Amino acid sequence: MSDVLIIGHGPAGVSAALYALRSKLSVTLVGKGVGALEKAHLIENYYGLEKPLTGVELHEAGKRQAETLGAKFEYDELTDLFFDGKEFVATGLKGEYRGAACIMATGAARKKQPLPGMVEMEGKGVSYCAVCDAFFYREKNVAVLGAGEYALHECNELLPVVGSVTLLTNGAELSATFPENVKIDKRPLSGLLGEGAFAGVKFDDGTEQNFDGLFVALGSASAMDLARKAGAAFDNGNAVLDKDFMTTVPGLFAAGDCTGGTLQVAVAVGEGAIAGLAAIKYLRGIREAAG
Repeated sequence: MSDVLIIGHGPAGVSAALYALRSKLSVTLVGKGVGALEKAHLIENYYGLEKPLTGVELHEAGKRQAETLGAKFEYDELTDLFFDGKEFVATGLKGEYRGAACIMATGAARKKQPLPGMVEMEGKGVSYCAVCDAFFYREKNVAVLGAGEYALHECNELLPVVGSVTLLTNGAELSATFPENVKIDKRPLSGLLGEGAFAGVKFDDGTEQNFDGLFVALGSASAMDLARKAGAAFDNGNAVLDKDFMTTVPGLFAAGDCTGGTLQVAVAVGEGAIAGLAAIKYLRGIREAAG
């Protein structure tokens, strides 16, 4: 276990790591790779750069800086995060990662599937967390929206609890192998059914199918998906954060593009610094209290 578990390899995560490392805390960063910086051709508007750098070059420079101070970088796709009362536990396709404090810094959340009514029905039949909400659908018929490893993880969480699971790929091809007891429907969707609460889906061909619940698991789990699984509170789709970027779960922070706002490297680095310093203060506080 590390003192600080950081989810994301980008500017916010590395910035937070630098502060924690200089305070003699151990740090593990888990992420899939470069992220949004990989698409930045040349960066010229960042303090201290005498000449433009590509996003990949800036990422590698930051990584080397953190590694020099002792940071450990892991490459994995995370599917779950929870707090067991003592530490945060993140589960990935390759292994499990633990930290006494956790900082979410995975970059901007992907766009949710643009289906009419999805946002309005969140918490009213539409869920983003099978671990959190499977219990409410015991012996009922539910659907999972997705086609990859994240969707597979959600299906596996649901199968022992619910009555049936149908995977809706919305026209996408499968990128994971699903159990035989998961029904798969690849037809494109046109919208959701229900007034005020989710009741089912409508397909592009005009047909409809009723479900008791819909679990959204598109692409990879975003920072906010993981924060939900850990029990963080949300307001209008955004995680509730205090001035130090801590969520409503003590010891769980968010920083960088995943918090919204101005999506710039300078802002991500600044938020990472604030979250890193706050994580240091948090750990010192709980350790002093423990004697």
